[in-house]
Amino acid sequence: MDILKPEILHKLSPQRKEDILKRSMVDVSSVYLETREIVMDIQRRGDVVSIEHYRKYKEDISEDDFLVTEAEIAQAYEAIDQNIIEQLKFAAMNIEKFHQFQLDPKMWSVEIMAGITAGRLVRPMDIVGAYVPGRKAIYPSSVLMTIIPAKVAGVSKIIACTPPDDGMTANKATIVAADIAGADQIFKLGGPWAIASMAYGTAIIPKVDKIVGPGNKYVTAAKMLTFGQVNIDSPAGPSEVLILADETADARLTAIDMLSQVEHDEDAAAVLVTTDETLAKKVCEIVATELANLPRQEIITTALERHSAVLVATDLQEAIDFTNEYASEHLQIVTQEPFSILPRIKHAGSIFLGQYAPVPVGDYASGTNHVLPTGQCARMFSGLSVDDFIQKPTFQYLTKDGLERLKDAVTILAEAEGLYMHAKAVRERFEEN
Repeated sequence: MDILKPEILHKLSPQRKEDILKRSMVDVSSVYLETREIVMDIQRRGDVVSIEHYRKYKEDISEDDFLVTEAEIAQAYEAIDQNIIEQLKFAAMNIEKFHQFQLDPKMWSVEIMAGITAGRLVRPMDIVGAYVPGRKAIYPSSVLMTIIPAKVAGVSKIIACTPPDDGMTANKATIVAADIAGADQIFKLGGPWAIASMAYGTAIIPKVDKIVGPGNKYVTAAKMLTFGQVNIDSPAGPSEVLILADETADARLTAIDMLSQVEHDEDAAAVLVTTDETLAKKVCEIVATELANLPRQEIITTALERHSAVLVATDLQEAIDFTNEYASEHLQIVTQEPFSILPRIKHAGSIFLGQYAPVPVGDYASGTNHVLPTGQCARMFSGLSVDDFIQKPTFQYLTKDGLERLKDAVTILAEAEGLYMHAKAVRERFEEN
């Protein structure tokens, strides 16, 4: 059975197109009530809820078991292959360099009219929390991606939470990555217990202003439940890539790029949209051939069947229109002139240009952030950046002449809204004492 077959884009049925566009959206409804109980319990009882839960990993657990100590950090460095440590440092350097450029523009002010000056300040948040998946999924690269932008932004304190293993030990690669990235404290706590503890603050876990980082549907549900009490990044779902290609693309590399994305999990998605039917056919053939010899074959097959597609567009404009509608987390543009396509792209999390920019370079070491919006959320969210950790309060300074220029506008509009003291606050400044 063919896993993928080329499909003509303009001939897709409305239902088939909808299925491709929607792919695997994050659905937390099945765990919402269960997660809500945990979150509310932590809000009421604090750390005792986490202690009761993690007693399954250590019977005599105490509050001290949740914090990663300096000794544990040193042991982690000893246990991890030195080459991995060096490459984490190399990746961290590139990520920091890229995010440093996001600091501009800084504070600005402008004279609106004579006597009226207004502007905007740039201030980092005081304390943020980074959630780091653990146990089944170990992603030290995600540690760098969530902590380094906060560090560059100037956040005063950064904490990381990651699920512990048996014996209340944390993954050593995660510990090393968090230390390299600049985390001030690392806690062995995961799932909704970690999210609720960071959102409300406990005796063990400090209350943060914002929580960022990927996680499973329980983590996503907890972030959504605590939003408002704490700020969060965009909802994260299964990984996805859309490849926009013309006849110049290499069929084998395109097939490998699709397969590399769907090895994440069964809900991942890989879509090729191309103007070249020959390329589409070759990619489908290569995918089928490669699949026979791959590890994680069952996961990849399911992802290809559920949410993936190879689409043939009538022309480049049709391909671009679909690309913008799909709003992919990762977008690869493999065309003769990829930079000429770039200005026509409206919605994408991160864009990879040319034959030599596969998605994994952004996942690990090119410097751009891999915490990105999925499931069409790129239409309204951006990838994680320094901006996520910066507040931008506005200010204004008015002379008496400046206020007089605004007096009529403010008093008339305030009284029209029935807010007479608003109007009086302005008029009073011109009354003779």
